[in-house]
Amino acid sequence: MRLVIQRVSDAWCDVDGEETGRIGGPGLLVFVGVAQGDTVGQVDWLVNKVLNMRIFPDAEGRMNLSLIDTGYGMLAISQFTLLADCGKGRRPNFMAAAPPDEGERLYNEFVARARTHAPVATGRFGAMMHITAHNDGPVTIVVDSK
Repeated sequence: MRLVIQRVSDAWCDVDGEETGRIGGPGLLVFVGVAQGDTVGQVDWLVNKVLNMRIFPDAEGRMNLSLIDTGYGMLAISQFTLLADCGKGRRPNFMAAAPPDEGERLYNEFVARARTHAPVATGRFGAMMHITAHNDGPVTIVVDSK
């Protein structure tokens, strides 16, 4: 699995003009890419990593607080294109991405496990989504479970 984590002041997702998820204040926008062969063990590791990653500023301005420390929310968006291979040619190859049913299962598992510790809003798996976010910092971190 691959995550792109962005610290945001707010973020939301629209599908066909309908808002599907929003964090109305500070938090994390997390793009979730599921690869072939990924496991629930990797989901657990990544959820723990995201929830406890110290990327929010403390009273002295140091990145020292986590999502759990702050009580902020997360907007989790499925994004198979994170697994693109651009090594040959001009068209990305997405063969490393999990098949849709497996990708959806592990994405939903990621969301469910994260929700046990923090507020989590979502997009809609497999839909064409429009994401609006106000990056804070900017702070963007890529985490790969492999």
